[in-house]
Amino acid sequence: MSERSVSKQNQQKRWYTVLAPEQFDRAELGETLADEPEKVLDRTIEATLDDVTGESGGENNLKLTFQVTDVGSDSAYTEFIESELTRDYQRSLVRRGSSKIASVITVETTDDYRVRLQPVSYTTKSADDSQQKAIRRLMIDLVEEAAEERTFEGLIDSVIEGRLSSAIYSEANTIYPLRRVEVEKATLEAHPEEVHEEEETSAVDTEE
Repeated sequence: MSERSVSKQNQQKRWYTVLAPEQFDRAELGETLADEPEKVLDRTIEATLDDVTGESGGENNLKLTFQVTDVGSDSAYTEFIESELTRDYQRSLVRRGSSKIASVITVETTDDYRVRLQPVSYTTKSADDSQQKAIRRLMIDLVEEAAEERTFEGLIDSVIEGRLSSAIYSEANTIYPLRRVEVEKATLEAHPEEVHEEEETSAVDTEE
């Protein structure tokens, strides 16, 4: 392809400013290039929490992923689809002679979003099987309670701001001394319309 052809192709494309959801004050996440607005849809973009908030509080350990759901004249609007601690940070939390107690929990929020959460507790020393089982059970109960009381946005806020981790820490620490509690990952599994459709399909199958 000639340089002239490449230049012509680039001229036909335009930049779209990618914006975070209202939940994150429509922060600018970056730019993406496309020759048609439809080609921007479903693109994903990653950013650290510091990048999104514009602060420098050391929150580069939390990576957020957003997906484009709507495109305007020069802007691309996104929704939150995942938060995840960086691998380096996760590895830094592991200590010899201590226990890592993890769980994967799928819940539905009050506005019918399905979310998968992965809380993990790190003990100061090695906990026995019964203590680990009790902490894991508590994590599941507290995550389920949090979802029952919150919208999707509220639940994600509680994860990102560390409130859910703090709640787990406060109660689980009475079972066995903890060093740290984190939600390693929070993932949007299904939107309300998808959840409702699955429920309707399930109900029809049951009737048959």
